[in-house]
Amino acid sequence: MALIGSINSPNDFGFKNRIINGAMIIAQRGTTTTLAANSYGFGLDRFQVFNLGAATCSVIQSTNVPSSTNGFINSHQVDVTLADASIAAADLYMIRHVIEGLNVTDLAWGTANAKPITLSFWVSSSKTGTHFVSFKNSAQDRVYAASYTISVANTWEFKTITVTGDQSGTWLTTNGTGIQVVWALAIGTDYHTPTANVWAAGDHYSTSAQVNVMDNAANNFYITGVQVEKGSTATAFDYRSYDTELNLCLRYYLHIYMAAGNVHYMIMLMPTNPGTSNFGFIPLTTPMRIPNPAFVLYPAYDTGSDWNLNNAIVNYPFTGVPTIVSGSAGISPSSIGINVQVSTAMNLGYPTFFYNNTGTNGYIALNAEL
Repeated sequence: MALIGSINSPNDFGFKNRIINGAMIIAQRGTTTTLAANSYGFGLDRFQVFNLGAATCSVIQSTNVPSSTNGFINSHQVDVTLADASIAAADLYMIRHVIEGLNVTDLAWGTANAKPITLSFWVSSSKTGTHFVSFKNSAQDRVYAASYTISVANTWEFKTITVTGDQSGTWLTTNGTGIQVVWALAIGTDYHTPTANVWAAGDHYSTSAQVNVMDNAANNFYITGVQVEKGSTATAFDYRSYDTELNLCLRYYLHIYMAAGNVHYMIMLMPTNPGTSNFGFIPLTTPMRIPNPAFVLYPAYDTGSDWNLNNAIVNYPFTGVPTIVSGSAGISPSSIGINVQVSTAMNLGYPTFFYNNTGTNGYIALNAEL
């Protein structure tokens, strides 16, 4: 009798599910994100929606989930708000999750020893028919476009797709893009592949059989319980603790809410320069994917005193958007260096905070997404 968790059961140990936030429980950016026509962005952590066409949509952390016996409390919803019934050749509507190369090194894709993977997920949509999910490399010149069918409208269905490991192409095993997993919603002819369910060269996402989820403003598309694992068999979903899942997400994005008003929130800087250029450190609970993530400020910096440094005595208005210090001088695993320009020279020796004086609730963020 084989022991549970034996060396012959490779899925029993370690990082079984290569998808981060597959249960859709982390939404640092908020529970609803609105996407205009010809735009793209993240809603739930690690899942990016491309809305490259005339339609508009909302991306929602939904509580519409499969039967409670599955244990899910959230799903990723794309809610169509303005339809696009005529898909142009270059249009792309899709949900993308990027697995970092360091998390797929054991798959050996691009070599003769390439291992298979199995994707499993729950899906519900008002649009029945043939749908596609594709697997792509960083160069987007290798693709496996796999078809699946949604049989009943607005009903949760469980899907599994096994993909043979690709022995061709270049598949990164660095901190770059390892494998892109993409759920098609509507795909223009420029991105159609002639053959489904085989490895092929090119930048494709589906065949012409893909239905148009965006063709009616009443349409919705939901996924949850997303798992990618090594091997040819789908196993039970790998539930991770909330704090574990959050810390996995923090490698790629750190979102810090900053309420408007006269309350001093946020990140502490210790100025080291008695002039108007100030250097400090943003502390990290989790090392980020790259040493120089993008610094995001919302509402965007304008002029005047909308964003400040504050040392509990004086407000020092920004004179530009803070910048991340790249290179070893500004980086350690537990912090990221930052330069902040202010209008007048600061007093040293005081703990210093970012201060949102815009009149609008906002945030600062570090973005290291793939």
